Amino acid sequence: MTSEGPEVAARGRGRGRLRLAISAGDPAGIGPEVVMGALATGAAAGAEVAVYGDGEQLEELATARDLAGVRVVDVGRASPEHRAAAGPIPENGAAQLAALEAATDAVLAGDADVLVTGPTSKAAIEAAGTRFTGQTEHLARRAGLAGEDVTMLFLGPRLRVGLVTTHLSVRDAAAALSVARVRRTATHLREALERLDQRGPVAVTGLNPHAGEGGLFGREDREVIAPALSGIDALVGPLPAEAAFRGAAEGRYAGVVAMLHDQATIASKLLDWGEAVNVTWGLPFLRTSVDHGVAYDIAGTGRASPSGMRAALELAQRIGA
Repeated sequence: MTSEGPEVAARGRGRGRLRLAISAGDPAGIGPEVVMGALATGAAAGAEVAVYGDGEQLEELATARDLAGVRVVDVGRASPEHRAAAGPIPENGAAQLAALEAATDAVLAGDADVLVTGPTSKAAIEAAGTRFTGQTEHLARRAGLAGEDVTMLFLGPRLRVGLVTTHLSVRDAAAALSVARVRRTATHLREALERLDQRGPVAVTGLNPHAGEGGLFGREDREVIAPALSGIDALVGPLPAEAAFRGAAEGRYAGVVAMLHDQATIASKLLDWGEAVNVTWGLPFLRTSVDHGVAYDIAGTGRASPSGMRAALELAQRIGA
């Protein structure tokens, strides 16, 4: 199985400064402020940066942080009322999707090397009339790929995990499991680990409690997951999820392949909150993102930490340089 992650990441090498296209996210969320806050810490020093979103809002934030050298690309202004919305509204859904699309277009056209995304509200984008289950799936479609062709990874200092299924109900996720999906996720995670120079075995979780307990609690573990691991070196499993993540936290595994969204994200956000980076592997470009949401409740209060965006920018340069 092959993917385009490492090949595309190599584009930026030998061509001068890495070019980052950053979508700021919901104008009423914390995305714009954590983007500019992270840039103010020097997280993208040495890179060529363009931030896509509400130009007026972004310019105000940049000026307040004495940022120079950051190009702002205005994709449409939000009214003061829309910026102050304390929840998802259609107008902001359209605005954040426009920013994402413009930044994606820049990377697809070769005008940028890496896409870095701020947090978006699925509910707001849906309210604006666009079917949207997440940026990972949306970017796959924009690249002409099926959702199962790409992998959502969470890469942090203590835990590195790949998700076999993402934004599906638990019932639908179980039905979506396949040998091909498990193999793709394992392959993509190992490719990312190699780029990060992380060595060691990779644990693979089961779907069911106790990895199915020999079929007592479900057959997916022995009929789908176990056959998927055949012939792939250094994969251990299927293991009970708690054992896989505990082993990874203790350093016995370089990474974990998880069957369900919350298997992965609960562990990642407990171990690496504010430091993990959401990476989409398998696209024809590198995409990194924060591991948190729009946080309407603290937007504009000064309480939002830019650490997640800083980590996304730093990893973009580490892999994409």
